[in-house]
Amino acid sequence: MNGILCINKPQGFTSFDVAAKLRGMLKTKKIGHAGTLDPMATGVLPVFVGNATKACDIMPDSSKAYRASFRLGEQSDTQDSTGTILKTAEVNCTASDIEALLPKFRGEIMQIPPMYSAVSVNGKRLYELARQGIEVEREPRRITVFSLELEEYSESTGEGVLNISCSKGTYIRTIINDIGEALGCGGLMTALVRTVSNGFSLSECITLEEVQKYADTDSAEELLIPVEKLFENLPAVYLDAHCTKLYRNGVKLYAEKINIREKDESVRYRIFSDEKKFMGLAFVKDGCLRVFKNFA
Repeated sequence: MNGILCINKPQGFTSFDVAAKLRGMLKTKKIGHAGTLDPMATGVLPVFVGNATKACDIMPDSSKAYRASFRLGEQSDTQDSTGTILKTAEVNCTASDIEALLPKFRGEIMQIPPMYSAVSVNGKRLYELARQGIEVEREPRRITVFSLELEEYSESTGEGVLNISCSKGTYIRTIINDIGEALGCGGLMTALVRTVSNGFSLSECITLEEVQKYADTDSAEELLIPVEKLFENLPAVYLDAHCTKLYRNGVKLYAEKINIREKDESVRYRIFSDEKKFMGLAFVKDGCLRVFKNFA
């Protein structure tokens, strides 16, 4: 069983919990996931099964999109509503006040990761230190916010919703926290839905309950998305029977003989067998095709 399950992660589950449940359902140990979600978050969680786990760290599209609910006038130690409230303040902000600030948080910006995060400092996870009541200095990290829009806001409650598209490694609760600080009243995240991850959208997701139904009838394999979907924008190379055999045996193939003229080593190719089965990714070096990642 090899492929990708696009799971709509339920609230209260860690990403590890989802992987553990699927190991039991699918009766396989070889499962990984991309883009960790906090327990309070829901939404798109790509899960990789079998040989597809080799793709976890090489996906060409690592961007994410979120629908984030927030409340102004409060700050917590976790920067969301699950934490301990540290400060409260009166809120006198309008939607126009918020929208006027948003341009400062778009594009390439520097973000200080929150203490309650999996970032490591001197070999220790920040959340481990935070649970001990220890706060350490964190280096700002460069992230990219492709879009940031205010979807709705209530001046009477100080609550609203942001739509955010961003690069890998962006902390949405930190964006909300920093917007709250800039407004002078503080703010925290109250809910988070990931709507897009690594090229997959919420509409493509299935629930754990749906996977269980298919697993009960030994048909869960029907749900798997082929791993080559991740790389569909890369150029394809189709080998004949002779070259397929040589490639599988690790024999060098001369690029020109299989009609590859590109000499840029950074270019990746999808390699298909004579039966048009996806075998993996390769690149050209010194005129020869070299295996980058094998999925066969």
